[in-house]
Amino acid sequence: MPLRADGTGGAPARLPGTRVPAREGGCIFCSTVENPLTRVRQTVFRFAERGAALSARYHRARLVGAEHLPRQGPLLLVGNHGVWGYETPAFFHLVHQATGRYPLGLAERGFFKIPLVRTVLPWLGGVEGTRENALRSLQEGQLVVCYPGGARETFKRSQGRYRLRWERALGFVRLAMQAGVPVVPFAGFGVDDTFFWPPDEDRWCVRLAAEDKYRMPLVMGLGPLPLPVQLTFAVGEPHEPPPSGASESRVRAFRDRVAASVRRLLLRACHA
Repeated sequence: MPLRADGTGGAPARLPGTRVPAREGGCIFCSTVENPLTRVRQTVFRFAERGAALSARYHRARLVGAEHLPRQGPLLLVGNHGVWGYETPAFFHLVHQATGRYPLGLAERGFFKIPLVRTVLPWLGGVEGTRENALRSLQEGQLVVCYPGGARETFKRSQGRYRLRWERALGFVRLAMQAGVPVVPFAGFGVDDTFFWPPDEDRWCVRLAAEDKYRMPLVMGLGPLPLPVQLTFAVGEPHEPPPSGASESRVRAFRDRVAASVRRLLLRACHA
């Protein structure tokens, strides 16, 4: 379905994560001047769309609770991350199918230090996870996806399966407070079962950056493919954030309430 710039349908489509000047009517591909870079971006994005659809089909992916996802207006989706973040394209595909909107993912800031990733990730619906970028996206009416566990969940070890690493995560709460938008929790089950960790797993890591959280585990699947486990994503009811200027204790309490919702949704997804 064609999308408007706000993702609600009706006019020529645009890629997620792109900034569109208002005078252009929301379409970045309608200029009579052919831009070679634009054609490359289109090709990469369409290829990624097909890959996401194939991943969703391969894993028999399901979305439960889609009624909590509005078809327009700003929204902050917050949930758990699977190993390598592999499940993200399938999840984004299901959200797009359910709402007609392309989600915008807040990506780990360290990934944007890698030249190729820094170039391509925004073409695929990712934006560097700074407060400024996230706030601007919400002000534009985007459906924004945040993984508070970041690289600590993406590059987990086997003992970290389905464990939230949100002990340092307060940014999403402050973002929701500042933007005045609800936080919608979600959980993915099966996301930590798509690969398995080899024996003596700590030896089999690749350090992508100086910090320990960027030690990527070399997990294994079914030859070159991930294991064909089913992926189930459950979305919960929205949580209204504390008012702007709330105390630190209220901020932490809200973080813990959202985390508890994600854990309950994990159980729901497991038994769906």
